Amino acid sequence: MNKPVSLAVIGAGLIGRRHIEQIRAVPDATLHAIVDPTPAAREFAQSLGIPWFETIADMLQVATPDGAIVATPNRLHVDNGLALVRAGVPALIEKPIADDVAAAASLVAAAAAAGVALAVGHHRRHNPMIQRAKAIIDSGRLGRIVTAHAFFWLMKPDDYFDIAWRREAGAGPVLVNMIHDIDLLRHLCGDIVEVQAIEANPIRGHAVEESAVVLLRFANGALGTVNISDSAVAPWSWEQTTGENPAYPKTDQACYQIGGTHASLAVPSLEVWSNGATRGWMQPLNVERHYGIAADPLRLQIEQFCRVVRQQEPPLVPGSEGVKSLAVIDAIKTAARTGRAARPAACGG
Repeated sequence: MNKPVSLAVIGAGLIGRRHIEQIRAVPDATLHAIVDPTPAAREFAQSLGIPWFETIADMLQVATPDGAIVATPNRLHVDNGLALVRAGVPALIEKPIADDVAAAASLVAAAAAAGVALAVGHHRRHNPMIQRAKAIIDSGRLGRIVTAHAFFWLMKPDDYFDIAWRREAGAGPVLVNMIHDIDLLRHLCGDIVEVQAIEANPIRGHAVEESAVVLLRFANGALGTVNISDSAVAPWSWEQTTGENPAYPKTDQACYQIGGTHASLAVPSLEVWSNGATRGWMQPLNVERHYGIAADPLRLQIEQFCRVVRQQEPPLVPGSEGVKSLAVIDAIKTAARTGRAARPAACGG
């Protein structure tokens, strides 16, 4: 039997505590320590009987974990990641990997030079439903992908914005929510090489966008759209269609559609729509329903990270993928600000 992998959690906010919950539920892992300077984090660690440290340096002076999860505010991801890399500690960095593409690339380069594994918390790629969708696409069942669409429409309640940073530049659904959708569209359909975008905030008037519409050009020639809003009452979002997080009511709608020359795929239902022997708009449509295994992707991510720490396999979502998805988001913000098409930096733009 392998000894459980000891994992430290850096940052004990909302997502940090979800990671802690999963670590404590996974037999292959054990919670090494909580690193977070706030009194609330210290009390939380004490309630669990877990060592608490104010900084990563303080923790490393006492004992080095096998691996660490960085769930601090975005602006601290690179500094925290570099501290772990210098100590030789494999790290899982929450998404986005950083708040700056160049800084994110420097972190990935430092980890590669040091031979330290670096993963990014785009946990939705661990979802068995997404893995099944990817297998359907890779099988050629859809033919050549020509178009894709992602929805994120929901209503964030007024008290969501009682926390100041959610009203300030650097927040907003493009960076907080759309980055998940962009990462999955890249994963399913290929790299994105050009974007156009419009943002608006007519309802709340905060310093961040409420809605955005984005045009995408993929490297394989396919085109896509992403339409997001956190001020629309609607059933079309990952949160409300997949049932991944039970905190959200589940609907039977789709959040993504991917269209190919021979069939189209709806996500999360995994319905494949196609004609018979003859393709055409007047031909009957047939639907096949595929199924994935129901499992918590956050737990699967922890289990996979344990295997990464043991050097049994590479990260499912390596740091380089986190940089590419962040670069697309950066290009979207640039396109919305300038009114011109923009190319993600990671794609040579």
